[in-house]
Amino acid sequence: MKLFGTDGVRGKAGDFLDAITVLKLAKAAGIYFRKHSTTKKILVGKDTRRSGYMIENALVSGLTAVGYDVIQIGPMPTPAIAYLTESMRCDAGIMISASHNPFEDNGIKFFDNHGDKLSIAAEEEIEKIFSDVELMTNEQVTGKEIGSSKRIDDVIGRYIVSIKSSFPKDLTLKGLRIVLDCANGAAYKVGPTILEELGADVITINNKPNGFNINDNCGAMHPETVAKLIKEYRADIGLALDGDADRLVVVDENGEIVDGDKLIGALCAYLKNENLLEGNGCVATVMSNKALEDYLSSHKIKLFRSNVGDKYVLEVMKEKNINFGGEQSGH
Repeated sequence: MKLFGTDGVRGKAGDFLDAITVLKLAKAAGIYFRKHSTTKKILVGKDTRRSGYMIENALVSGLTAVGYDVIQIGPMPTPAIAYLTESMRCDAGIMISASHNPFEDNGIKFFDNHGDKLSIAAEEEIEKIFSDVELMTNEQVTGKEIGSSKRIDDVIGRYIVSIKSSFPKDLTLKGLRIVLDCANGAAYKVGPTILEELGADVITINNKPNGFNINDNCGAMHPETVAKLIKEYRADIGLALDGDADRLVVVDENGEIVDGDKLIGALCAYLKNENLLEGNGCVATVMSNKALEDYLSSHKIKLFRSNVGDKYVLEVMKEKNINFGGEQSGH
């Protein structure tokens, strides 16, 4: 059974991704992570899909069955899971989300103890364990070895502080009017809170998830909604996120959607001007336009390309010792 795709395990909830499959996957992943365990803790977050409850409980059952203690933090952006996994010294992190897909789908993304997505080799090993019935049975624990789970609700504050601390203390967003589309997803609390606390006048839309309206004609897949409101409210900028808030589409003050390659190019050139660009290079995927390469070349910046997927962008960044990269799609 092929489980992993380009970004974790993803499929229709209750069908391909049913409770039994998720429980088995959690056991297999727990057995894999246990080989290099230091804390025997795994962090689990999710977006706002109704099926997240089913998948979360199945994950907890599978992980505790092989001896892991699980920390559940509820709806949080995917980047928060990456950050908090390392910050809270967990062996791994798991995000339950199907990203920009409709609510019927769901998915599971795994992160290692450094907050990085798993390599293909690691995914293949988990699949191998998943298919080994004897190993899965033998690795179950009993008695006092069975793990525990607890829900922590205050970690949202940690993530908000970490994001705000990356913003220069001598700057403010005061005077800026921002339209923010949360896609009825994982950033419905985090997104507006951060921007408001930095001083912006925030017009927030699609921040009332009900389990079924995630990505429904809103968010990064439909930035035209933000574009319309920018003109209506005379806003300075619009930001549209996807369901798990790891994708960003920007709309300018004229209501024009900014192409992802233009955003990468502008940010990269800015970093170079500020002497913050390491390796004098940038990583994008094979989907990026030749115009991006030409633009960066005019600034004497080298463009390196990776396969499609943010984890592949990160791999090339590490290989080339570069601190900036992205995908044209908004990652």
